[in-house]
Amino acid sequence: MIDSQDARLLTAVQRRADMTAQDLGQLLHLSPSQTARRRARLEEAGVITGYGARLDPGKLGLAVQAFVQVQMAAHNADNAAGFVRLVNTLPEVVGCWTLTGEADYLLRVWVADLPALNALIHHRLLPHPAVARVQSQIVMDQPKADAGLPVVAG
Repeated sequence: MIDSQDARLLTAVQRRADMTAQDLGQLLHLSPSQTARRRARLEEAGVITGYGARLDPGKLGLAVQAFVQVQMAAHNADNAAGFVRLVNTLPEVVGCWTLTGEADYLLRVWVADLPALNALIHHRLLPHPAVARVQSQIVMDQPKADAGLPVVAG
């Protein structure tokens, strides 16, 4: 069960994963040791699954973000497994979801430029035997940055 202190802790570490127990304790009005125990309990319970850094795509030479919808040629376990294996080898693909509706998969990709997006689609995705159709949407702007999950005490 997540209480209001846990909810505030989770919201804080989603914004800044490098916060010390001292910093979190000040925010939560708890001692650093109480805060550290709370964080450890949430980690052990699997609520906190890891920590990461947010990187600036532009400083890494990544100028194009796109969403790529993929429709499968046939719906069977072998096609799905083969496609997922392919996706897991592509560093440009930073997210992959299965969907309901016309598209079977939605890929979030980051590439250096439009020729790199074209190469990913035409030389890696479309040649895969499981893929029937690919449609891409290029992100023009991102008015809201990726955010943490909403956390509510319950």
